[in-house]
Amino acid sequence: MDRVVTEGYERVVWVFKAVDTIGKHASRLPLELGRGLTEEGEFEETFPDHPLLRLLNGQANPLETGPMFRKRLSAQVLLSKRGAFVEKTRSRAGTLTRLDLLPPDRVLPIPDPKGDYLSHFEFTTREGVIRELPPERVIWIRDPHPTDPFSGITPLEAAGISVDLDHLSRLYNVTFIRNDARPGGVIAVDATSLNSQEMDRLESRFLPGSEFAGHLSVIASGPGGMSYVDTAAKPRDMNYEHASANAKLEILAAFGVPESVTGNASGRTFDNAEQEELGFWLHTELGHLELIANAFEKDAGEDMRLRYDTSTVEVLELPRRRRRAEAREEWNAGLISLDEYRKLAGFPRYANPHTRALWISPQKAPVPLLPSDAAALGISGSPDQGGGPGSAGPGPNAPQQPDQPPAEGAAAQAVTEARGGAPGAGEGPAAAAIDEARAAAPSPQPGAAAAAVDEARAGLDGIPEEGPAAAAVDEARRVETKALSLVTEFSVGDDDFDQARSAVETALTALFARQEGVITARLRSPKARKGTAYWLDDGPTDTRGGSKPMDMGKVVGAEKWQDEVIATLTPVLTRLASATAADAADAFGGSVSGGASAGIGAAVLTAATVAADTMRTFHRALELTLDEAQQAGAALDALVGTVGEMLQGEESTHVIGGIAESAAAATVNGAVDAVAAATSPGIQRTWQTRRDDRVRPAHAAVEGLTLPVKQPFEMEGWPVRFPGDPLAPRSLTVNCRCRLRYRTAPEGETP
Repeated sequence: MDRVVTEGYERVVWVFKAVDTIGKHASRLPLELGRGLTEEGEFEETFPDHPLLRLLNGQANPLETGPMFRKRLSAQVLLSKRGAFVEKTRSRAGTLTRLDLLPPDRVLPIPDPKGDYLSHFEFTTREGVIRELPPERVIWIRDPHPTDPFSGITPLEAAGISVDLDHLSRLYNVTFIRNDARPGGVIAVDATSLNSQEMDRLESRFLPGSEFAGHLSVIASGPGGMSYVDTAAKPRDMNYEHASANAKLEILAAFGVPESVTGNASGRTFDNAEQEELGFWLHTELGHLELIANAFEKDAGEDMRLRYDTSTVEVLELPRRRRRAEAREEWNAGLISLDEYRKLAGFPRYANPHTRALWISPQKAPVPLLPSDAAALGISGSPDQGGGPGSAGPGPNAPQQPDQPPAEGAAAQAVTEARGGAPGAGEGPAAAAIDEARAAAPSPQPGAAAAAVDEARAGLDGIPEEGPAAAAVDEARRVETKALSLVTEFSVGDDDFDQARSAVETALTALFARQEGVITARLRSPKARKGTAYWLDDGPTDTRGGSKPMDMGKVVGAEKWQDEVIATLTPVLTRLASATAADAADAFGGSVSGGASAGIGAAVLTAATVAADTMRTFHRALELTLDEAQQAGAALDALVGTVGEMLQGEESTHVIGGIAESAAAATVNGAVDAVAAATSPGIQRTWQTRRDDRVRPAHAAVEGLTLPVKQPFEMEGWPVRFPGDPLAPRSLTVNCRCRLRYRTAPEGETP
């Protein structure tokens, strides 16, 4: 090991630079410890105050900081054939308190004669005393040898000849310059006529040493002779340059460190230098960092993972940038959906019909992924009619078959979508829908509708006027409403509300149970207790205790749970709203159109947001209760018990029931109201109460009041769209038991 360090690491510049380059990254990047991984590769839960991280990122031992310790560790792994040996010291409670690197040339692994892999380690101190260290006290880190389990392998072994060649060739040249330093030329003269003093004077001109290199020297020759010899550089002297260049390439190749990474990028373009740096990280540095992190991982705890934080390494973003660029091109070509692109780019998916669909160039026409998405995208039809995934027919984007009569109400729906703008529909599909609406109305048509349509068509030759266009739309709607010649009534039953409330309660109950576990773990975590009276000292030298209160805002995390409530309830409420909307559309004789889908989505999002606000109020109350308890001097177990009582007791049941009741009413009523408003303006709705002493006076005042869709009921000066409207004051919606009865009016009947 001494020869490796002296003749390799300390004397050969390329060995030093390769080891230093790899080691400085291992010391500069911090380590992180966590449990569980998200889709983006982040830890679900981190433990920044773990004892292992305090040593590796902070102070490893009294002599070395964590970064210094890690740089020396990397150098030993790269240079020592035996590998590196780390001695662990624990407190009486079993907590890691220090890490020490043992000299690898004075540590010997001893196999177990009974057949086990390893018996112990023998460590010879500087005083010559042999200490036996059990395997559990030593971390043995090495790049494994392919045949010898008790040995490692280093890049220096593979580059050994090149290292020797570089070292010896440099040493030869230094020695040559010191002892020879040949002059640039030699003149030989006749010495027969010279005495000894004159010859000594001439020969003294040919002295060794670098200060005489290149000088012209005079020496004696035979009788009557005089000659000149050129001693300039010969081809064999030039071989040193080639030997040195080859040795450099071989040494850097063995360590996997390109020359541009060491600091010399001359002769390379920016792209080539960037690719060399990326190759260094992918094929050399990341593997070295993983080797070290995995060696300490077993001391972190069960289900824990230790890794270096490489988020600040800019060159590692290059593959992700390329993947995002390729994904954008595929999305523009209509090969993947927006949700698929966001997943490849590391962003959360939207998961709605428009982001699930493929948008085919050049007009960006949507191709739905699911049959249920077709209506939301403004595409009618079903799989048995040629619709469904990948099909736009026979909806407004598909040409009408010559022998097939136009679908009833298609003109009204097309014009309505063109005016209202179905979500996600571009200019092209809207124009195609209007053209289809014109073609679907043959001339002449009986009644005022034909005249209105003809007038609207005539006005489209120039710039259409607002009056005729609006009249045409209204007449088209009345034409569609003729299909509802019989009075149809629809109202949401108690079973629908009960099922919706039960589904929301189930989701919230599971979420409350998870909250109890997470908040309890945060209360007991060292990070939350550090600096507070709840810190348990790990010996007389432990100064991490204190008197400051625990930050209950971070312990509870109300804002984070608010977002999680929305993420948890949104898919549940979406399924409930879709089922209710489908029942309402069947009763009204229509389908869930794009306009209705937008209203349903708004109802779901509003209900989930209101539920999250209610949950946030509850968590604020939990924070206040925990603060008051710790100010009163409650023990840590008492705080944990308070969390359990509030999240699993009667109070949580009351909160869950209230949120579920409000969310179910807002979602179900909002979905039906959106479908009714998108189906026909002639649909009426009547407010019905339970007619008992629990009915609010404001609700009793509108008992039996019938209004058309889109016109809210006025209560105490507030517009209320439907029972449980989340946009209305809570005094008018909480625990509301009212219902709306929907009724389609026959032709000619005024609301």
